Amino acid sequence: MLTFLVISILLALFMVFRMPVAFAMGLAGFLGLAVQLGPRPALSVLERTFFDSTSSFILVAIPLFILMAELLTAGQVTRRAIIACQSWIGHVKGGLAMATIAASVILAALVGSSTASTAAMAASAFPEMRNHNYSQRLAAAVVSVGGTLAVVVPPSIVLVVYGVLTETSIGKLFIAGIIPGLLTATGFVIVIKLIAHLTDQAPRGDAFNLKKAAKDSRHVLPMGALLILVIGAIYGGLASPSEAAALGVMGSLIIVIAQRTISVAGFSSSVSRAVKATVMIVAIVACSAIFSNYLAFTRITHTLLDFVATTDMPRGVIMAIIIITLLVMGMFMDQLAILSLAMPLAFPIALALDFDPVWFGIVVTKTVEIGLLTPPLGLNAYVAAAQTGVPLRKVFLGVTPFLAMEILVLLLLLFFPAITLWLPSLMVR
Repeated sequence: MLTFLVISILLALFMVFRMPVAFAMGLAGFLGLAVQLGPRPALSVLERTFFDSTSSFILVAIPLFILMAELLTAGQVTRRAIIACQSWIGHVKGGLAMATIAASVILAALVGSSTASTAAMAASAFPEMRNHNYSQRLAAAVVSVGGTLAVVVPPSIVLVVYGVLTETSIGKLFIAGIIPGLLTATGFVIVIKLIAHLTDQAPRGDAFNLKKAAKDSRHVLPMGALLILVIGAIYGGLASPSEAAALGVMGSLIIVIAQRTISVAGFSSSVSRAVKATVMIVAIVACSAIFSNYLAFTRITHTLLDFVATTDMPRGVIMAIIIITLLVMGMFMDQLAILSLAMPLAFPIALALDFDPVWFGIVVTKTVEIGLLTPPLGLNAYVAAAQTGVPLRKVFLGVTPFLAMEILVLLLLLFFPAITLWLPSLMVR
């Protein structure tokens, strides 16, 4: 136990001094193994763990989904989706903000990254809202909260990483994330509607023009068909997530080439960004496995499981402790760091308490999504503030009512698991 305490302090110090979380976990785990087993056996475990954790076929889905998102973004499909949503519902009071949320759902299904989605919305939707006299606070808040939808809405990279770390079906996680994602977006729209009616922060947009709306939507329809095809293939059991991701890359490449919206330089840049993001994520997965092996050798996980088995605390209380811990971690870390640090301990406890792993994954994902908006390190708020020039304090103030809705949706998922598990229960496989 003393060794575990020392290694935990070392891990905390590594991260305090801004070492990347993957390397911090890998180094701390290796040092712990070296103390427990000796240097040579620790190197042997390191070699085997690194190979086993990075050779899984399901990891192929990560670079493919990222590349699909990069291609569609480089091909301006995401920008066109935002314009189309604004054309259809931007005319009602608060409509531009609602259109931004609708576009964020589409963007989430394309991009899979919350910060990338927030940056894209800040560049396109924020100026449009400001041009129509929306308050800075509301416009920046809508951009921030819209980006969080990419954490839950498939194909979410966070869900893929959770599936890899816990060996949970990524296909079921994707399908399970659909209703919670749409429920969250609906909650955001309700908040915007209330703000629009109770304050003057969200005036009406331009008058509705059916011809313009139809014209703006025509370039988005192929992308919508592609998303239905990718998710439908997984839902119907026709393709694994990795195969569906390959289908998505092929389809996105056909779309951007057919619409002549991507150049050779743009394609090259998309591949480069996808490779960089993939290397970072795979490094986190591998180093998390090293740290998990150290925890297994120290029997810390077994000690926690024994405690759970013998404690008189209701399992709801233990779940509440896990949720609160994740919420606190979300104030200081990004989503992938939280998953890689917390899942080696939290997931076995969830299984011991007989929680469904798919339901637990969505709840955990929803919890880390909330962390993207909470100070002092609400990553989406920082991105929105940097991209829009709105003071950070004002952004955090603006997201407060949306945070209340996020907590409400989280409670609904906790108390009514059927919201999450109904669609996966209908899957062919």
